Amino acid sequence: MPEIGIGIVGGGYMGKAHSVAMAAVGAVFDTGLRPRLEMIAATSADSAEGYRRAYGFSRATADWRELVDDARVEAVIIASPQATHRAIAERAFAAGKPVLCEKPLGASLEDTRAMVAAAEASGLANMVGYNYIRTPASQFVRQLLADGAIGQMTWFRAEHTEDFHADPGIPADWRSQGEANGCLGDLAPHIVNAALALAGPIRALTAEVETVHPTRGGVAVGNDDQVQVMCRFANGVMGHLFASRTATGRKMGYAYEITGTHGAIRFDQEDQNAVWLYRSTDPDAERGFRKILTGPAHPDYVEFCQGAGHGTGYQDQIIIEARDFLRAIDSGEPVWPTFRDGLAVAEVIAAIRAADQSRGWVEVEPARS
Repeated sequence: MPEIGIGIVGGGYMGKAHSVAMAAVGAVFDTGLRPRLEMIAATSADSAEGYRRAYGFSRATADWRELVDDARVEAVIIASPQATHRAIAERAFAAGKPVLCEKPLGASLEDTRAMVAAAEASGLANMVGYNYIRTPASQFVRQLLADGAIGQMTWFRAEHTEDFHADPGIPADWRSQGEANGCLGDLAPHIVNAALALAGPIRALTAEVETVHPTRGGVAVGNDDQVQVMCRFANGVMGHLFASRTATGRKMGYAYEITGTHGAIRFDQEDQNAVWLYRSTDPDAERGFRKILTGPAHPDYVEFCQGAGHGTGYQDQIIIEARDFLRAIDSGEPVWPTFRDGLAVAEVIAAIRAADQSRGWVEVEPARS
């Protein structure tokens, strides 16, 4: 099995997740390529060396350019702050190296479009790190919808709610400043991606963006805490999206409800191994939501565990993502979500900002070829 040298820019929360995933993916899936942890980059030599020792990389650097330019680094994973994504991706593509970039793709719509242009001009594998939609449960839901299990979709509601900024006494930090670090830049892209994956393109929307706690420790907060969106999908379905980092009690409230003419589906990431399915075709005495626990019959489950109901976890989502990235490199075929799919999310986020400013309905400008 041929090896491929992996370079990861950023060693923090997601840098660790991707490092673990690349170290484990070959043992979980029968991949055509075997990742080799070649180099990791961080903001200082000391932190980079610490990450190297902890995660098992061969080398470390404090300069991401050294990582991208190194001949033994054959694919690049970007797990650094959003403002750095464009420069790293453009340099990697120019050097002939595939890129997996954490979401959201760029720090601005302009950056995102430039990254898509660079990716598509290179002809190389490119992916965006939307991991939650990769759970066996949500993959199963996509199959149910494709198979028409609940009939024609008539309504879609989704949320991404957490409470890490619910307490107004939490002091201001980096999350309190900059559009990219607000709820709309951080949490909302995940649930927009889910909406696009499950219900299709969004045609138009109206939205309200809110800063719940305008100051923290006497420091003005420079970004938003929550956002609500009313939307109409291209297929005519009515929808509602909500994202909040001040949703007291919610830890990973990535949840959706889908109503159809013959049934309904519910899912909540806090119970990520279960799908709730209602079929109106069931006998009257048995009609109601049934809880389906994921197991070997569901997508990408059996590779982790042969027992139904035992469940997969967060890190497993990243391992599935690693498998998909390696598959895209090995096959030469795009694997969803590509950079262009990341642009589709960015276009919706831009429309949300515009709708909040205009206090009216805004047409969503589609990602263009």
